[in-house]
Amino acid sequence: MAKLRDHAENIYRTALRRALPDVAVKEALEGFRPPSGRTLLVSVGKAAWRMSAAALETLNVDGGLVVTKYGHSQGALPGLEILEAGHPVVDAASFAAADRALELVSELGEGDKVLFLLSGGGSALFEASDLSLEEFQDVNRQLLACGADIQEVNRIRKRLSNVKGGRFGAACAPAEVFSVILSDVVGDRLDMIASGPAAVDASTLEETLAIVETYGLKLSSQALELLKRPLPAALPHVEHHICGSVSQLCHTAAEVCRNLGYEARILTDREAGEAREVGRALARALLQERKAERPTALILGGETVVRLTGKGKGGRNQELALAAASVLAGTEGTALFSVGSDGTDGPTDAAGGYVDGETEKLLQEFGMEIPAVLAENDAYHALEKVGGLIVTGPTGTNVNDISVALHWPPEKQ
Repeated sequence: MAKLRDHAENIYRTALRRALPDVAVKEALEGFRPPSGRTLLVSVGKAAWRMSAAALETLNVDGGLVVTKYGHSQGALPGLEILEAGHPVVDAASFAAADRALELVSELGEGDKVLFLLSGGGSALFEASDLSLEEFQDVNRQLLACGADIQEVNRIRKRLSNVKGGRFGAACAPAEVFSVILSDVVGDRLDMIASGPAAVDASTLEETLAIVETYGLKLSSQALELLKRPLPAALPHVEHHICGSVSQLCHTAAEVCRNLGYEARILTDREAGEAREVGRALARALLQERKAERPTALILGGETVVRLTGKGKGGRNQELALAAASVLAGTEGTALFSVGSDGTDGPTDAAGGYVDGETEKLLQEFGMEIPAVLAENDAYHALEKVGGLIVTGPTGTNVNDISVALHWPPEKQ
């Protein structure tokens, strides 16, 4: 089991290191044409600081703003304001950050350009709305708790927002916008990444209202009216460049697995199911592969969802891993881990979780049963008891999650 844990750490640390935005941002900026006027940098998301630092090594800018999650700034950046805000729930700092960005771009004119660096987390970190902060937070909590997937969540949030669904891009006009995007959205949809501040929205009003009905969201009459406002239909002054994605993360993990001696297979890079069910399904798939008695690695990427049924502590990756532990229980040479590429899994300091064939037994020795733990959404404390938490700290990137199931036949250990 120690060998598998070492392999797991090698896989996720190497994959995360190669997913850092430094090189990717610089490559994307090779196509940046300096304007005749000013260049204003606006960077939003969990990877905002690192993306901005990379940009400053490549370009000269005339000031700007960096908006990132609390604890994700790594110090001052020349000429740039740095603001930290709330995630996954919008807070007063999120509203202040968006107001400041709108103020800065309002001063731009013809011949100016906005270098807009965007990464996941921007939906919460960068916000403005006609709703009060308290009401916006309530809607956000409902969305995060109801089991809606991230695309459904963003469809609601962007229509309540004054900066999402292309509205920030529209506010930059007549200045041009050069957008560099680190994607954390399944399928890399521009209108879904951070709720698409500078991208034309592809969803319909009918789809949005159906989400309200499906999940029984409790919205005020004002919120319902805001949902019906039209979004920008075209943004011809905006240019987009995607510089990193979960697909790249999965392929890097597969390469590392093969170098370690595994037969590696990527099952999908578009997983969006419920965390517990995905964990169990991935573990069952591994047990089928185990019959061949060869080192095997099964990889999937995406962003699962958690249905809140309790009041415990955890995140989607921890729930996925813990649910898999029940399936792997009692087996030899099997393990599974799941991590968030940004280093933060839900409202915790862990990036994810690791389990193997012994995890369930160890938990039972502490008087903990996995079904009860999952019902309480308390995967964090369970994994903490058995040394199963994966803690990386903020990574500086954000390209969704990766889950890997490993089998190494005992006789090959």
